Amino acid sequence: MADHNGVPRRKPVPGQASQPLPEGWARDLTHQFRRTLSTKRMNELSSRPSAQRRLSSRIPTDYFVEDRQPPPLPPQHGFDASTQTPAPPARAAPPVPDARSLLPQLPQAPPPAYSSLKNLPTLPTAPDDAKSLRFRSMLLSLSNTPCKWENPGLLDEALGAIPLQRIYEDAQEESDLFIAEAASMGSNIKPAWGYQDCVVRALMKWFKRDFFEWVNNPLCSLCRTRTLAQGMAAPLPDESARGANRVELYQCANQNCLSYERFPRYNDAFVLLQTRKGRVGEWANCFSMLCRAVGSRVRWVWNAEDHVWTEVYSVHRKRWVHVDCCEDQWDAPLLYTQGWGKKLSYCIAFSADGCCDVTRRYVRNPAEYSAARNRCSEGVLMHVIREITALRRRDMDKKEKFRLNADDMREDAELRKIIIESLAFNISRLMPGDTSTRSDPDAQKAAEAAEGRLSVRSRGEGGRNQHTGPREPRQQ
Repeated sequence: MADHNGVPRRKPVPGQASQPLPEGWARDLTHQFRRTLSTKRMNELSSRPSAQRRLSSRIPTDYFVEDRQPPPLPPQHGFDASTQTPAPPARAAPPVPDARSLLPQLPQAPPPAYSSLKNLPTLPTAPDDAKSLRFRSMLLSLSNTPCKWENPGLLDEALGAIPLQRIYEDAQEESDLFIAEAASMGSNIKPAWGYQDCVVRALMKWFKRDFFEWVNNPLCSLCRTRTLAQGMAAPLPDESARGANRVELYQCANQNCLSYERFPRYNDAFVLLQTRKGRVGEWANCFSMLCRAVGSRVRWVWNAEDHVWTEVYSVHRKRWVHVDCCEDQWDAPLLYTQGWGKKLSYCIAFSADGCCDVTRRYVRNPAEYSAARNRCSEGVLMHVIREITALRRRDMDKKEKFRLNADDMREDAELRKIIIESLAFNISRLMPGDTSTRSDPDAQKAAEAAEGRLSVRSRGEGGRNQHTGPREPRQQ
């Protein structure tokens, strides 16, 4: 039987309507539908040009076969088809294109390795080679320096060496000036710096002008004549007990004296409270400890190009601030690159509660001021920094860890913003039709600081830390 359209109807199966559907039939039907839909989608994706290009790089060469004539048909019923003359075709058949011609022509070079892609995220990787292990060991050793400043008894001793009344009065005076300046600009303007920031600024001025002394070649203790370097000497037992790992030996230049002077390089900040002299390493070590004594969060920043400085956390600004007590510089992170023209590779900040790679704060133009970072891979450096941070926060309570993690996230966003602003500024200088001269405020500040430093040296000024000749950059 058929319906009105002529389609034959299916004969009903006796007894089928009365049978119940099997259990799970809906699940099986759904599974079949998903498989069919997945197959359809894969066929659509494989038909796209991008998929064909990927497929062409994976198809082996023996997949394609050369065009061959089909073999003759076997004889049937005594008739040989190969001897029969074929009838001429009514219309020439179109040529069948080769399978190779259907795929786009691609270069024979292999695709780039995944390790060459720069947009892949850096993953922490444990060091496994000798060079990376040495760098890790050095960073772990350097990270112990700020931990030596956490002794409460020694911090009280350090406070006894600071003229606190003078420092606090100078800080209050400067803080009032910042408040008055902000009030003159509007009721909703925030002061540039807070009171605790002014305390550190006043401490830095006193430390440089009245407390610590810069030493290149120590003067002769007998005749106060200049000395000449004679090399290194083994530390004496008393010097070793006070933390001197090496001693520089000098001889008096006076022919009537010719006595020797020893210059122990102390790494203990509390020993430096008594000696009160040294170079960059001693200056940054002792000053950072004094900042910790007056209640500030402090970082000791190590630079691979043989320089160190300090970072102090500003509660008012909610960020870390660069401080260089040797140069009397506050919040001038571009002093070393755009001020001195120095190339920097690693700038690692160590504190009693963590570790951070702050190179992005001091190198705004990597193409011009970045040195090679080849002591380890970036993944290994990230692993070591996280290892040191976890070690320092191991015994902290959960609330303190949460607060420090929030500070780390805020600083990472700040460093990312610095790079973005630097790129935007460099792009703005390349805009066509713009004849106005654009200058980076931070770079201008760094250049002015460098010029001021040179002018002070040329005049022989500088108070207690007055010295002759260029400073040696060695820190230890």
